[in-house]
Amino acid sequence: MLFEGQAIQVKSIEDGIYDLVFDRQGDSINKLDQSTLAELRTAIDTLSGVDGLRGVILSSAKDSFIVGADITEFMGFFSSDEDELVQGLLDIHGLLNQIEDLSVPTVAAINGLALGGGFELCLATDYRVLGDKAKVGLPEVKLGIYPGWGGTVRLSRLIGVDNANEWICGGSEKRAKAALTDGAVDAVVETSRVKDAALDLLKGCIAGKFDYQARRDEKINPIKLNQIEQMMAFESAKGVIGAKAGPHYPAPMAVLKTIQKHASLPRDKAIEIEAKGFVKVAKTEVCAALVGLFMKDQYIKKVSKGFESKAEPVKQAAVLGAGIMGGGVAYQSASKGTSILMKDINEAALQLGLDEATKLLNKQVTRGRMDTTKMAQVLNSIRPTLNYGDFSNVDLVVEAVVENPNVKKAVLAEVEGHLPEGAVLTSNTSTISITDLATALKKPENFCGMHFFNPVHLMPLVEVIRGEKTSEEAVARTVAYAKAMGKTPIVVNDCPGFLVNRILFPYFGGFSALISDGADFQQVDRVMERFGWPMGPAYLLDVVGIDTAHHADAVMAAGFPDRMQHEGENAIDRMFKLERFGQKNNKGFYRYELDRKGKPKKLVDDEVPALLAGISSETREFSDEEIVERMMIPLCIETVRCLEDGIVASPAEADMGLVYGIGFPPFRGGALHYLDQIGLAGFCEMAKKYEALGPLYQPTEKMKQMAAAGDKYFSEVKG
Repeated sequence: MLFEGQAIQVKSIEDGIYDLVFDRQGDSINKLDQSTLAELRTAIDTLSGVDGLRGVILSSAKDSFIVGADITEFMGFFSSDEDELVQGLLDIHGLLNQIEDLSVPTVAAINGLALGGGFELCLATDYRVLGDKAKVGLPEVKLGIYPGWGGTVRLSRLIGVDNANEWICGGSEKRAKAALTDGAVDAVVETSRVKDAALDLLKGCIAGKFDYQARRDEKINPIKLNQIEQMMAFESAKGVIGAKAGPHYPAPMAVLKTIQKHASLPRDKAIEIEAKGFVKVAKTEVCAALVGLFMKDQYIKKVSKGFESKAEPVKQAAVLGAGIMGGGVAYQSASKGTSILMKDINEAALQLGLDEATKLLNKQVTRGRMDTTKMAQVLNSIRPTLNYGDFSNVDLVVEAVVENPNVKKAVLAEVEGHLPEGAVLTSNTSTISITDLATALKKPENFCGMHFFNPVHLMPLVEVIRGEKTSEEAVARTVAYAKAMGKTPIVVNDCPGFLVNRILFPYFGGFSALISDGADFQQVDRVMERFGWPMGPAYLLDVVGIDTAHHADAVMAAGFPDRMQHEGENAIDRMFKLERFGQKNNKGFYRYELDRKGKPKKLVDDEVPALLAGISSETREFSDEEIVERMMIPLCIETVRCLEDGIVASPAEADMGLVYGIGFPPFRGGALHYLDQIGLAGFCEMAKKYEALGPLYQPTEKMKQMAAAGDKYFSEVKG
């Protein structure tokens, strides 16, 4: 053993050939934190001093290679002043340059995930051998930054400007085949053979069979494009990438500018350009918000893991109600490996559920993500049934029948009698009290809410709702099942609307009040979409379903009459009365026609302004600022109320619930992060302008106290 640290060992393979192994002690993964980088520096210094050194392999003893830098540690680094941050980056560049400039050939044996800084390290070696199941990539733009350890420099020289722009600006993980096709890796072999293949390649370099110095020169020298070719490559990319990134995410466009600036420079000058550009994006509010979301997501995973550790796994699930939602639940469960019974009261309904699952599976096959054999296996894991005959071995049931408390109570009471001891019963309700539904059951301790968002296969969030009598065992098993389905579960306490809908309906209340005060709903939609929402409130109501929203609005008004009741007819009431249910019947605030892909296309309906006549006494102009304030203030205050009332356990879970559940603009970091950015004192001052609009616009007493004390919801990025 030439060197042995806490994260790195350097072992002799044979005379003059060494294996630098990443094996972080006490952890299931390798990541590049400051201590690992310090060990890497020592290991490379040690190797540089070895007499008769002939070649070096970089490998991993974990299932993954290196998942990236330790973002928790590096966020503190980002808070340094600009000069200090640039110097810190250049120090790391010096280390990677030292690897790239070794007097012997180097090969990375990439057996599993190599992402971010982990892949940038691989790019510093002369050759890369990749396992056939492994993935590589530079996903930094998802955190509002870009690769800062030479990724923009080396990748653009290795695979060409066009490919590098797509890799880095897209931020996606690349499978082995794509990485080989683009030239980011040099060979793909079975994972078990990665190290052997890397050793063969290294020996080929030592024997002079491969010109490793020529490969190295490619990465050290300027990009081989003349000025005209460069201009064409970058200008065409700016239009495409600028359109995809949009105005709120600066990192992808910063990548293009950085690569364009350093394209004509050698490596050592180019990395200085990269470092200076990196600092600018690292200091943006968008970076703080997106890194904050990453940290919150890590926190939620940790919370979920705590529940999972106490849970019996769900081996057999069941769903009651085989409509679009039931079919979606069945598809998601079966496709992730948990077989599921799908029960309904008639064949036609079962067929609808199977058709939904088949449609979703066909899409996977068409996209090349699944073969027909796998599709058949998944479909065989969904067993339709008209009776409870097979329910004696079910571990967990998802009730997904019509959103009516009496119907749900009857169905839940019926199925309870057919379940084995200890089975968990859940209701996929969006608004109905779990504590109330539990009154129909003999064992309310085995019952909780499991609220999926539509469409089930796309929406990442599942709210797990704890009723007054729900046991921790029931919550734990439901969380474990949601995780097994590939979802992000957030545990909340029972109240009308739970977490997400309780917060969403004050937002809709702000919209309805704007319309009643004479605003143009299309202007409101445009303003809120520019603010960052994936769709404006009128469009969102059409997608949710006006009938669904009308029903939920009544539930919320009954639950929180002080602030969610409204006098007279509002826009949602009017649309419901006119049976304009949105996309369900192709008419709502907008009208809908199917596009070439069979998806509903939103079109302006000139009849709607006349249909809304009488809702407001007069139309008037609203500034964009006033629209944003009137929409966002109720949402933010209700988020705080949920936290103060103990409906949600932490600010992190509140923010992630909104991002994952209703598409709160990620670059704004969540409602509580948004409040911190504005400052509570500034927010309370802003809300004061609208206090005459009622309690929805009046901050809580605790918010005012926090504002006076200068407190925040997130004292640091971790949340």
